[in-house]
Amino acid sequence: MESRHLFTFLTVVETGSFTAAARKLDYAQSSVTAQIQSLEQELGTPLFDRIHKRILLTDAGRRLQPYAQEISRMHNLAREAIVSGDQIGGVLHIGAPESLAAFRLPPIIKEFRQQYPSVQIILKPGACEELHEMLRRGELDIVFLLQPHMEDYELKVDMLVEEEMALVAPPDHPLAILSHVEPHHLRYETILYTEAGCNYRLLFEKTLNRHGVFPDPSIEFWSNEAIKQCVMAGLGLAFLPLITVERELQEGKMVALNWDDTDQRVCTHISYHTKKWQSPAQSRFVQMTHQHAERWRQSVELAHSQL
Repeated sequence: MESRHLFTFLTVVETGSFTAAARKLDYAQSSVTAQIQSLEQELGTPLFDRIHKRILLTDAGRRLQPYAQEISRMHNLAREAIVSGDQIGGVLHIGAPESLAAFRLPPIIKEFRQQYPSVQIILKPGACEELHEMLRRGELDIVFLLQPHMEDYELKVDMLVEEEMALVAPPDHPLAILSHVEPHHLRYETILYTEAGCNYRLLFEKTLNRHGVFPDPSIEFWSNEAIKQCVMAGLGLAFLPLITVERELQEGKMVALNWDDTDQRVCTHISYHTKKWQSPAQSRFVQMTHQHAERWRQSVELAHSQL
């Protein structure tokens, strides 16, 4: 089984067509077709279904994909090891939800790039559930997750910090004057939600529903930044990680209501696959993350004391 055939197979999967794969690889389309046919003949089964000009993976193709990805990964690591000698290089595929990608990872990535400039970092944003599954399939090297404590026998999962949450509102909102905001106070409030499936949204909703509160209307967003802008515009309330709203709170553009978030807190975790070889670059990134996590914990404690 030739490795270049596997690379071509992965490119067809990535681009969704033989034509696009040929352009990306700078091959003639006939070469891409011939390589896939050779691979299918060797394996004795079709890898793609051609339906109405669409290219879809067969069951055999889906089973081959993670192995092809691992072979491609090891090929790249071997090449990097020979070319760079003792210098740490290669590619790190890292997944993180938007809030962590924007507010936790930048200082780590900056420091890492200063120390290891030969390492290419590819950051994949997404929902925690999606990133979790991508990590299990071997499509990502490291994933940051924002959710309650979790365990997975296939993954190494380290809890880094418990995140404070904040129920935020415009500064002039009537609830801002209350000494304590209870679930029933939100019965007729517009809630600006993060996307469905978001772990802290689920915890918040469970708390409200447990008290018989089902806010309506509500608005759903993918972006935390969009939610913040809408809160400041007076469109509604939002329940977000404190790290995502600290600046706006300090500038007085919004306020944190006196809400008990104890049952709705989530933790930032770092996770990687136990069955995948950990490259030197990955090992250094994980180590550096743990060093930053200590500062995160101190910052969270300070922020909580100032609320």
